[in-house]
Amino acid sequence: MTLTEKILARAAGKTRVQAGDNVWVNADVLMTHDVCGPGTIGVFKREFGKTAKVWDRQRVVIIPDHYIFTADSNSNRNVNILRDFSKEQGLPYFYDVIDDPNGTWKFDPGQGLLKKQYGSTYAGVCHTALPAKGHTRPGEILFGTDSHTCMAGAFNQFATGIGNTDAGFVMGTGKLLIKVPETMRFRLEGKLQRGVMAKDIILHCIGEIGFDGATYRAMQFDGSGVRSLSIDDRMTIANMAIEAGGKNAIFEFDARTQEYVDARVKLNGTKSSYEPVEPDREQKFIYELVVDLDKLEPTVACHPDPGQRKKAKDMDLKLDRAYIGSCTGGKTSDFVEFAQVLRGKRVSIDTFGVPATPDIVRDLQSTRWGDKTIWQILLEAGVRMTENAGCAACLGGPVDTFGRINQPGLKCISATNRNFPGRMGDKESQVFLASPATVAASAITGRITDPREYLAN
Repeated sequence: MTLTEKILARAAGKTRVQAGDNVWVNADVLMTHDVCGPGTIGVFKREFGKTAKVWDRQRVVIIPDHYIFTADSNSNRNVNILRDFSKEQGLPYFYDVIDDPNGTWKFDPGQGLLKKQYGSTYAGVCHTALPAKGHTRPGEILFGTDSHTCMAGAFNQFATGIGNTDAGFVMGTGKLLIKVPETMRFRLEGKLQRGVMAKDIILHCIGEIGFDGATYRAMQFDGSGVRSLSIDDRMTIANMAIEAGGKNAIFEFDARTQEYVDARVKLNGTKSSYEPVEPDREQKFIYELVVDLDKLEPTVACHPDPGQRKKAKDMDLKLDRAYIGSCTGGKTSDFVEFAQVLRGKRVSIDTFGVPATPDIVRDLQSTRWGDKTIWQILLEAGVRMTENAGCAACLGGPVDTFGRINQPGLKCISATNRNFPGRMGDKESQVFLASPATVAASAITGRITDPREYLAN
């Protein structure tokens, strides 16, 4: 069996499953956030009763992160709905925006968009926060009311996005009926050259199969090249499986996975036991692709979908804006690579930076290169950095969202994960997806630019 099949078989209490089987699986974790949480709660109460209790308080994780730093009253209200439900159910893993369990959330636009407006328990972007807070464990089943839940596949986990109705059912029963997906294998060989990042790997893969090429399939990443990839790299790759239509992405378990997971569950006091799945000698794949990492070059996904792949060096497109952030491109390592390109230089177009979590904000504000922090280097380069970690303009949001594209026709290069029309705001705008390094180089020149010329020395 493939990695995905082995996890689903275990969760279904079966010795074996195969692609196409329909099986009831037991969930290990259910995650929801401020966009889908209120709807999920509504379904749960409608179907199980107004006084019903969730199937397991320890397994429900609620992380407000999407439409947080906005004066939009409906968005603020959604966070309050999550707080009331978490208090009613006694949920230990609600990562509130504020510290007062009896308070209400209201963003204050008078304080501006740059200085933090959150309390000590706020966690930031759910997909980045889940592993950081110790909620991702190898061999487990994670369901989340967000399409990019597949990012947790970096940890040898079956992680997939589900809708509010399914989530409401899981909330009440801890189970879900799943069709076992076919598996596509992406064998990574070699090692990335300088200036090429994990984002370039997944953009290359999506370019090979198309933005619907993995529809309801598992994307399994293995091969000797995986050993050279950091956990952040693997998270970036797994995150964008959904951009090819994938049901889930999954990586093999190794010492690097174990080190990360063990450290995080110990730090946060979450469940420490887990059982990874190892690959069988014989696995059945519907598709196989070998990716030579040594030969990859900085890659861009062009408007209007992630499958429109081109090499950065072959493009000469004038830009209006640059953006770095989100679960895909807002990790500490993403900003470090971004800063390496920008150090000692200035951006020539509006450039926005949104760290994924408060911990990443602290990393950037405390890590020093010489006499300056990374945060200071980015500010001096002209990047507009916000301490309000979250999804921000990746999903557009209300018009006062930091970095949102509110003018028609603007062209933005972004380290985020999706570029369908209207994704980051105005429906007439165009978004070009690239690695943090490519975004940085392009922010300097104001045109899509290969970052390797800035990293030669």
